[in-house]
Amino acid sequence: MDDGCQRRGPRRRRRLTPVLIIVPSSESKRPPLASGRPVVLEELSFPALLPTRRRITEALVRTSADLDAMQRLGVRPTMLAQVIRNTRLFELAAIPVLDLYTGPVHDGLDASRLSAAAAKRAGESLVVVSALWGALRPADRIPPYRMQIYASLIGIDRLDATWRAILPDVLAEAAGEAGGVVVDIRSPSYQATGMPAGLGDRTVTLKIDQGIRGHRIGEVITKRARGAAVHHLLESGADPADPDALAEVLADRWPVRLDAPERPGKSWTMTLTIER
Repeated sequence: MDDGCQRRGPRRRRRLTPVLIIVPSSESKRPPLASGRPVVLEELSFPALLPTRRRITEALVRTSADLDAMQRLGVRPTMLAQVIRNTRLFELAAIPVLDLYTGPVHDGLDASRLSAAAAKRAGESLVVVSALWGALRPADRIPPYRMQIYASLIGIDRLDATWRAILPDVLAEAAGEAGGVVVDIRSPSYQATGMPAGLGDRTVTLKIDQGIRGHRIGEVITKRARGAAVHHLLESGADPADPDALAEVLADRWPVRLDAPERPGKSWTMTLTIER
């Protein structure tokens, strides 16, 4: 595809190599269940992340019990109950990842309404990146918690830098040596935890142009649209092998602009235009 080219109509496509879709977690989550099996760190996907997960989760529990917990976690006084709940992180019932997160991105993804085939593809293709757990697959089960990427945990420096030391290689391995395109719908703050190492030539960062600037409602619409793009890709049955093929899939629903990387090693940028 030529840089800046608009794709508007449906295109014929064939099934190619698997796609990796990187999705962010969300601040909003379902409330804890009354009972159920708690999280088992050793059973979560990507076992290479276990030492870092153990260190960060233990730091969150300790920080949440500290006198300056609210300041360290950067939360409002109205969230005190959620911070206190963090201290019972390893006691709370664990919930499947896509059931736990309820923010605009996950609202747009609408995992509960995926067809059986698309849900199966989600299990194989989706990776959810979290400031607390690192990378997760949809089948993983975790408890609700309150923490953001900019939290200052006791004994931990910057969380983004902590994950950036290990996540790039884990994401690259998840994409596979001979895999297809990597679709990253995370915000820049979550991309700072690490991009797939060495895969800039087939990584696409998804952006939304919806003509509303400087308003919170615009941010919500943008996030929901990114989730909807993932839903559409999963339901399409396509596994695009390169950014151009991805543009053809998403052009079935939205006008698409694909921009090549500014320099070698950086990701492509794909912009979807939606109506207000």
